[in-house]
Amino acid sequence: MKDQKQSRPGKFLFEWSVFFVGLFIMAFGIALMIKAELGSAPWDVLHIGLFSQFGLTIGTWSIIMGFFVILATAMLTKKFPQTGAFLNMIFVGLFIDFYLWLPFFHNPITLAGKWFYLLIGILILGFGIGLYISSNRGAGPRDSLMLALTEKSGMKVSRIRLFMELFVLFFGWVLQGPISYGTILFCVTIGAIVGRTLPLCQKAVKFVLERSEHYENINKGQIRINHHDGISKEIR
Repeated sequence: MKDQKQSRPGKFLFEWSVFFVGLFIMAFGIALMIKAELGSAPWDVLHIGLFSQFGLTIGTWSIIMGFFVILATAMLTKKFPQTGAFLNMIFVGLFIDFYLWLPFFHNPITLAGKWFYLLIGILILGFGIGLYISSNRGAGPRDSLMLALTEKSGMKVSRIRLFMELFVLFFGWVLQGPISYGTILFCVTIGAIVGRTLPLCQKAVKFVLERSEHYENINKGQIRINHHDGISKEIR
């Protein structure tokens, strides 16, 4: 029991590190899709539409909408949101603005370059989602709302997700957000990509934690042996 308590800080730090790295990677994928200018993910269509109509930044709108989504989830579940949902809301928005702010991160000029950005962006975004979820530090605001609506309505997750995406896309379209081939491609492929990346990321995280715990136990065992040998020498 004592060993388990001593191993918790290392596990806690590693899981949060995986969480933030996952968000950083996911935001890069979002930024690549935005720079491609071939259509963005549904929520980003809304954020870009809000940005084009009312100013601020795309990342700021991501944070603002994330806050309202968290509020709606809390009202549905009557529970205080997890810390991971708040951190997801804040840092994804900050990371998106950071990438879009970089002076050397230009929009591709050629159509081939745009498609390259789009395809790589979707893959990176899917990997980032799989990585941050594998940390077990809590779902993001939008995923939390999806799960809450699923629980309340009794409908399938896939159907709730579809309704949410269509709802968001409609308002993004009204606000003149960028709906194009990339939007359709994202909706069709992201589930399959996360379905592949999530198990791989979970296995990798589990492997690192198990190896870390294994070496920690070996080190503790060696310390006990050395301590025991030292006491034996003193007695002799």
